[in-house]
Amino acid sequence: MGNRGQKRPESVEELPADKRACSSLEFRPSSSSNSPGQTHTNSPNLAPESQDGGHDGGEMDTSSSASGSVRSEEAEKDSAYGSCDSDDLADGELRFNRDILRDFQRRRSSGDQAKFKKILVTLTEADEVDVSGVLAALTELCEVLSFCTESSLSSLTVDSLAPVLVKHAKHESNPDIMLLAIRAITYLCDVFPRSSGLLSRHGVVPALCERLMAIEYLDVAEQCLQALEKISRDQPLACLQSGAIMAVLNYIDFFSTTVQRVALSTVVNICKKLPSECTAPFMLAVPSLCNLLQYEDRQLVENVAICLIKIVERVRTYPEMLNELCKHGLIQQATHLIDLNSRTTLSQPIYTGLIGSLVKLASGSVVAVRTLFELNISSILKDILSTYDLSHGIPSVNMVDGHCNQVCEVLKLLNALLPTSARDQDVQMVLDKESFLANQPDLLQKFGNDILPILMQVVSSGANLYVCYGCLSIINKLVYFSKSDNLLELLNNTNISSFLAGVFTRKEHHVLIIALQIVETLLQKLSDTFSNSFIKEGVFFAVDALLTPEKCSQLKFPVLSGTHFSIDSNQRHAAKEVFRCLCYAFDNDQFSSASEMENCKLEKDSVHNLAKHIRTKYLTTELLNSEKGLTDILQKLRTFSAALTDLVDMSLHDDTSAQHEEKYYCMLHQIITILNGKEPISTFEFIESGIVKSLVNYLSNGLYMREKVGSQGVSSHYDNVEKRFEVFGGLLLSLSEPLSEDLPLSVLIQKLQHALSSVENFPVILSHASKQRNSFATVPNGRCVSHPCLKVRFTKEEVETSLYDYSEDVLTVDPFSSLDAIEGFLWRKVSIKRTEPTNSVFQASHDMKGPIFQGPLDAGSQGKSPDLMESESMSSEFPEEDKDSSQSTPESASNLREMTPGEATSSGETQTVSAEQEQHVSSEAGVKMKTQCPESCSGEDASVKLLFYLEGQQLNRELTMYQAIIQQQIEAEHEIIPSGKLWGQVHTLTYRAAVEPKQTHPQECLQNSPVSAKVGTHLQQAPFFSNIFVPELVAELDKSGPTYDILFLLKSLEGMNKFKFHLMSRERTKAFAEGRIDNLDNLKVAVPVIPENEFVNSKLTEKLEQQMRDPLAVSIGGMPLWCNQLMALYPFLFGFEARCKYFRLAAFGPLQAQPHSSFHNTSGAPSDRRHNAGSLPRKKFLVCRDRILDSAAQMMNLHACQKVVLEVEYNEEVGTGLGPTLEFYTLVCHEFQKTGLGMWREDYTSSTSCKSLQAGSGMVVSPSGLFPRPWSSTLSTSNGIEFSDVTKQFVLLGQVVAKALQDGRVLDLPFSKAFYKLAILGQELSVYDIQSFDPELGRVLLEFQALIDRKRYLETVCGEKSTFDVDMCFRNTKIEDLYLDFTLPGYPEYVLTSGSDHKMVTMTNLEEYVSLLVDTTINAGISRQVEAFRSGFNQVFPIKHLQIFTEEELEKLLCGERDSWACNGLLDHIKFDHGYTASSPPIINLLEIVQEFDHEQRRAFLQFVTGAPRLPPGGLASLNPKLTIVRKHCSKWADADLPSVMTCANYLKLPPYSSKERMKEKLLYAITEGQGSFHLS
Repeated sequence: MGNRGQKRPESVEELPADKRACSSLEFRPSSSSNSPGQTHTNSPNLAPESQDGGHDGGEMDTSSSASGSVRSEEAEKDSAYGSCDSDDLADGELRFNRDILRDFQRRRSSGDQAKFKKILVTLTEADEVDVSGVLAALTELCEVLSFCTESSLSSLTVDSLAPVLVKHAKHESNPDIMLLAIRAITYLCDVFPRSSGLLSRHGVVPALCERLMAIEYLDVAEQCLQALEKISRDQPLACLQSGAIMAVLNYIDFFSTTVQRVALSTVVNICKKLPSECTAPFMLAVPSLCNLLQYEDRQLVENVAICLIKIVERVRTYPEMLNELCKHGLIQQATHLIDLNSRTTLSQPIYTGLIGSLVKLASGSVVAVRTLFELNISSILKDILSTYDLSHGIPSVNMVDGHCNQVCEVLKLLNALLPTSARDQDVQMVLDKESFLANQPDLLQKFGNDILPILMQVVSSGANLYVCYGCLSIINKLVYFSKSDNLLELLNNTNISSFLAGVFTRKEHHVLIIALQIVETLLQKLSDTFSNSFIKEGVFFAVDALLTPEKCSQLKFPVLSGTHFSIDSNQRHAAKEVFRCLCYAFDNDQFSSASEMENCKLEKDSVHNLAKHIRTKYLTTELLNSEKGLTDILQKLRTFSAALTDLVDMSLHDDTSAQHEEKYYCMLHQIITILNGKEPISTFEFIESGIVKSLVNYLSNGLYMREKVGSQGVSSHYDNVEKRFEVFGGLLLSLSEPLSEDLPLSVLIQKLQHALSSVENFPVILSHASKQRNSFATVPNGRCVSHPCLKVRFTKEEVETSLYDYSEDVLTVDPFSSLDAIEGFLWRKVSIKRTEPTNSVFQASHDMKGPIFQGPLDAGSQGKSPDLMESESMSSEFPEEDKDSSQSTPESASNLREMTPGEATSSGETQTVSAEQEQHVSSEAGVKMKTQCPESCSGEDASVKLLFYLEGQQLNRELTMYQAIIQQQIEAEHEIIPSGKLWGQVHTLTYRAAVEPKQTHPQECLQNSPVSAKVGTHLQQAPFFSNIFVPELVAELDKSGPTYDILFLLKSLEGMNKFKFHLMSRERTKAFAEGRIDNLDNLKVAVPVIPENEFVNSKLTEKLEQQMRDPLAVSIGGMPLWCNQLMALYPFLFGFEARCKYFRLAAFGPLQAQPHSSFHNTSGAPSDRRHNAGSLPRKKFLVCRDRILDSAAQMMNLHACQKVVLEVEYNEEVGTGLGPTLEFYTLVCHEFQKTGLGMWREDYTSSTSCKSLQAGSGMVVSPSGLFPRPWSSTLSTSNGIEFSDVTKQFVLLGQVVAKALQDGRVLDLPFSKAFYKLAILGQELSVYDIQSFDPELGRVLLEFQALIDRKRYLETVCGEKSTFDVDMCFRNTKIEDLYLDFTLPGYPEYVLTSGSDHKMVTMTNLEEYVSLLVDTTINAGISRQVEAFRSGFNQVFPIKHLQIFTEEELEKLLCGERDSWACNGLLDHIKFDHGYTASSPPIINLLEIVQEFDHEQRRAFLQFVTGAPRLPPGGLASLNPKLTIVRKHCSKWADADLPSVMTCANYLKLPPYSSKERMKEKLLYAITEGQGSFHLS
């Protein structure tokens, strides 16, 4: 082998051009590209450095369609910017250019054909001696093929060229002739795809394979691979039969990574179309393919995985071949790749496909089962299920390579590893598996220990029906095949009884029969162990309820009332659209036809019969007795519950309630002791005891669920309610046992969460709709929508005489429009004109334009709100008097389509609502609860004009049309209409005139309003109680059920936890006042930490996640009403990520909801910093670095009201895109924090060093976060600062914050928790909140308040003129001696009183001083600034959408992660490429340096690489694009060069420095001095 046989270096530039193993793409345009004249290279070193905008293009795509992809992406990106688009040519000019192009192509094709004839003659007539002539002809042929088009060739020409080229490809004596001939073959396949068949007919594939097997010359071999890759696309069978697989794999290690990818692409093309009868050729390649799975290159490994997946699919019916695959190490390699700790990260389809291959192997090979057990596959699968992502939890009609999603494949694999239950099948494979497990009980035990707990967790967390059935099937097998002793040990650490009790609440006979089978097996094997447990957890009661429905009404715990169920109420979707029958869902051992899968394997009365068998054999009459069957703990709890209820009722009917407080305390203490005691309490016992309702009744002082209470009644009960919360909170927040680890509050929360998961039955309604399509909705506003429309016929009620009939036409109705909006459309069509002004044309026009903005929505959602200025909005385009105007759909639709997304209406035009915004606002009627006075109490005419009926049932006006139809089916307990029928059938909606409501005076409204309204009005100074009392909860709930009580108590406990500092401080202050504490230092409280995630209900979170992924979840109006109501009232029940998705769906719609789908992104979907292409239009904005705030103001004035993604370009700099934009927001944040703006409280108590730092940086230093500086209403100027400028800055700040949230940008604004609470969440602050942003002032005010309370207490006890001067001292100093006057501390110009004289503070007026000081600090002095911030925010989107978050979550959402990253996770979330791997010395040095950085250095490093000093929510794992580090090729000495970055791609180019010290020096220099500009690197 000559020098040609040496291994080629990675860089192709180091070889002569004619010796490169190049693709045809280097010399000619792709035949599939529409961009003629482009040239491309496949060198990996030309990756992202050459791409504008930072797109990562380091991986080569071997298909022809790859050519031009970079430029097309850039063109697509640039075309999205309205300011950068060029003007389109006129249609005539375009046609003229096309004619010129066609004429040129005709002339060129004619010339090319003449050249081909000439070249063919030369090659045919040349003898073997004329080497130079052949070389010249082949060179010319390659040049012509490089630039010709398909029209230049014909089948006849190719058929003539083929034998000549094949002949010269075998010219062993001259490698140059071989190289050029094979290159010509490659180009020919690229230009004329049909030439592959003609070439194959002349033996080109054997010739190329022969050259590869000989491999004398490396460049010839590489060109052979290129040619084979082209041919294999159209001729895979010919390649297979000629031994191409082994030919390309034989010497694959000799080639570079790029060429190896080409070789594997050939094998992939062949394996995708393997014949059913031919097996030997591809089976020979299995050892080589299994070896290649160990390589590091991801693209290479994925191609190998595809080949093996296809091979397994082909041989799945041949056990001998499956065994052979196992012997070659396929299972070992596949198991390593699916391990979450694997270094190779595969794409989701490949990952799922590998698991599917293991399913097929385990289903057909005992060797595979044995190998998987020995490899501890259960541990790997446990880890996969532990990271159970909801997006993988729903079976989808869309399959990937014939496999379902990841979780479904994992469950199939677990099912395949265990034999089928003996009661179902008896085949040899089953017997072999049984024999293996019987001989290896330890393996089965280990398998069960790993898998059983996680399967129970998945089912209990609200998994859908398919996943639930799969998990139960595995548990059933595990219990069935485990021996009694092993089974007892396996179930020792799990509460299988409680788990089964929860399963029995599912209304699906497949699930019930498996649950009954598990119960029967456990009673057969371990009857003594589980009999008592089944009583305690309510399993026996559930089994008995299947047979005796009348007993259900006597139980609080939800059990079934019969066995005839058609669908699972927790998963209300048409299951037949996804699977024929669950019996076949995990049927891995046989192939059932579609007709067979229509028939269920279960007998009609199988559930009833098995339940009857269990009751007859294992249940005695005593156990089922309502009294004797109860446990001691249940009877004890029932006793306390009844006593507590009686005591509350007694205190309501007499005036001696204070005398009962001691009894309350003792009784509560005993209840908490029992709940927190050593004796376990089951969920069944907890619910059945009624203790929850009793506690709720106690906390509300009997007001809970009471519909009408006079305002005086609320006032009289308030003191008792406040005391009870303090008492109950004090008991729950203190350790009842000295050695106890958990607070009683945590224990009670856990029990309530388990109870809620058991009793809730909120339906998940999945449409499983086909691909979404655009349609035109005539009602209510005539516009295009991106989802199907409902067909509705409006008919007048027969007895209705005051309205016109409007039933002649079937109209298309936007399914997510509210009934108010539909009324607005229909009223002007059916109303009979009268003389009242409300029926005028003006009123009809008003109803037409914005009916959905009347009613309970706040001012932030009104029609004039700037956040509704949308491009798709409709002006008054419909004639108001034309009855048939709604039918002019084509013209209206065309008008809509011509409008540009993101275009804003001018300020002088009438603005109406966009389709997207209208959906969201209309659906919010369901979110807003009836906690206000009726609309008639307001000054507006918001009376209901029409009532609507569907199938005789009046529709709830809070619902959208879609929700109303679905809700009616839920209440009627019908099956949900399948998607096709829902959208295809005509729904008849009956209307009639509403009875005019009686005018109600405001005083009457107050007296008749719900409890919550009065409590909120009366307790304005106690924000904790303002939203506790909820008179009406979720519509789907049975008010007599326990779910109401559990939700109320959870809300109360969540409020206690949130305000625990307030409650504990108030109790400590009371103790000081009463003399139980003498030292003011003892006022400090140690607040126990109860994480907010303890209030998250995983089952409800998963249900919401499933609902939001439904294709119809284009707005919150497309989801069941319970989603909106629970989110509005109980947001703490849902996880943070789920609420983030809901927030984006509610605030921005589906276009922007998707990019923020997950912070821990494992599926390769875009994360939260970059939006999907085409989701929203983009706008570039030119800014000046020396006038950042002015540029920000100009930007927001132009684009705050538009839904466009803003990207920044700096004046006189070349950088643009994500990096500069993030840096711009960071610079704006820093500008807002500068001193001299008059916006923030400055930390006057800081040390000298802090003051010097502040003076040096010009930044406000506030360790506790930024909070607005108080401004007196009498002052317009202070220290040269105009207050009008301050309010303008706050308006701008609100716009910037909202726009950053909308666009997914990270801000560097350290707001205080109190500011989030006040300005964004809209909650009132109290004196206890001051300590969160000004600790010293807050502490002093609380101590002053303690002195005031002591003075008041002593005066009450001992009379007013008593001498208690010693007790009235503040830290041994009289108040008068403090020399305080009535000015604001730190702001001497702010006078607290209206008088001109600054009177001094004394003990007499201390209460007035504290009251004024608190009011100034958190209310009067900052209210205008806060309102300015909120007004600016609302110009972008309504700030109310953020009220579902806590203060800490808002900081995370807005400012990203506080900690830069976890050092141990760096390797998992960084990509190394182009010369670097994870083990490269420079990479090791860099990671060590980064870990050594201090906080400020890490911030600087992050800003240098990404453009922002903070990571997005989710940390480094959610950074998108992924942080990539590549080797920077330096022209001279590496140590003299600096690292450079592409911030748009988070792309660091790092030179290979000689030492760690030199790298740190250069890196610090770059991140310090390289800030502040973007230039080419």
